[in-house]
Amino acid sequence: MVKIIFINKEGAKIEIEAQEGLSIMEVGRSLGIEGACNGSLACSTCHVIVENKSDYDKLQKATEEEEDMLDLAFGLTPLSRLSCQIIVNKDLEGMVFKFPSATRNVLIN
Repeated sequence: MVKIIFINKEGAKIEIEAQEGLSIMEVGRSLGIEGACNGSLACSTCHVIVENKSDYDKLQKATEEEEDMLDLAFGLTPLSRLSCQIIVNKDLEGMVFKFPSATRNVLIN
């Protein structure tokens, strides 16, 4: 299990013990991550913001498809990612993800 920390829209920190192999979207669903397309890279409702640059740099580089969907995300920042594309592994231990203040539900089919 890997400790992941979320900061919700109200600013509360929530620690979760996450199973390796799940996506951050799957881990954070109970906390309010929507993921309208179920991780198929057809929306940006699972947008999260990595709290610090050093952690962001540990993540696998975003694909062109993810970048295209991030362009549709509300409140995009340089540390934004789609949580469906981040798979839990030991390198994420203690990593902090913030929820954006809102999401934009735009499904692309």
